Formats: sequence, C-alpha cells, structure tokens
Amino acid sequence: MTKTVWTVDKSHSSLEFIVKHMMISKVKGVFTEFEASLEADPSDLTGASIEFTVDLNSIDTRNEDRDNHLRSNDFLDIASHPKMTFVATDIKSTGDNEYDVTGDLTIRGVTKPVTFEMTMEGVHKDPWGNEVAGFSGTGKLNRKDFGLVWNAALETGGVLVGEEVKINLEIEAHKQA
Repeated sequence: MTKTVWTVDKSHSSLEFIVKHMMISKVKGVFTEFEASLEADPSDLTGASIEFTVDLNSIDTRNEDRDNHLRSNDFLDIASHPKMTFVATDIKSTGDNEYDVTGDLTIRGVTKPVTFEMTMEGVHKDPWGNEVAGFSGTGKLNRKDFGLVWNAALETGGVLVGEEVKINLEIEAHKQA
C-alpha cells in the first residue's frame, strides 16, 4: 500500500485517561472532542505523519464538579490553553503491527516528548466498500511535567491525585478517496 490520508471516525474511536485517586482507586475520564490528521501506509507506519488535537473542554469524568475543577487553572487551564496537541516525531516498528510512536505532546503550553505503544489492528472494507483501519495505543505521562501540579495531602498520608496519567487510544480511521 502507499501512504494515504485517513480520517478518524470519532463515533468509533475513544481517547481516555486513568489517574490514581486517594492512592487507592482509579478515576477514568474521556475527551469527547478531538481531531486527528493521519497520513500513513497501514502496512508500515514507520513513515506516517500523525497529529492529534484535543478540545480540553470536552473532558468527561462523569462528575461535573470534578470536570470543572480539571478545566480550571488548578489543572488544564482551558481559558488560556483550550487545546492539547500531539505531533509524532519518530515511529519505530517493535514487532508485527506493533510500533512505538514518539511525539511532542503539548499541554498548558508545555511541550514534552511522550511515547505511545501502538498496535495496527488491521484494515477491512466496511459494508459500503470503504477501507477502514483500526489502531490501539497506550501511553503514560507525569502530569507535573506539564505544569499540572495541584494536589491535596491526605490525613492518612499520601495525596489526593496521582502524578502518573495513563492514556488509552482506540482509533477507527477511514481512507480518503
């Protein structure tokens, strides 16, 4: 296959995160509004161009008060930094349909390299004859590296919000004509 443009189907894709809460449990959330630019040959992603833009206002942890706190200057500061972006800078094959995708992640105006372990799940034709590709990925970051430093000490020791943020991606993309 040759390198072609793919459009993310948001209704069949997800961008979620997981953070420790009170050192004993985990809180999950999603971003419901995001766009991606993907130019790739699905049989070999090493030469792909990948860019993601996330509307941070679309954060959803199933708790409106928590979501509003995450939108505030204590965390994402969406009034000043409404978007999070990722631009791939290096893609290495690590096995059959497995890749390490490293890129520049920008949150709150801070840009740091982050690597995602990605799997190319396959390419099929949908019932209408369109080519569709699936990708899965995981990554993690330390939120303090991006200026998300707010926390509260717990009476029993430890902190309210963990530093490590795990990210899970499930992407369905449609080949453009």
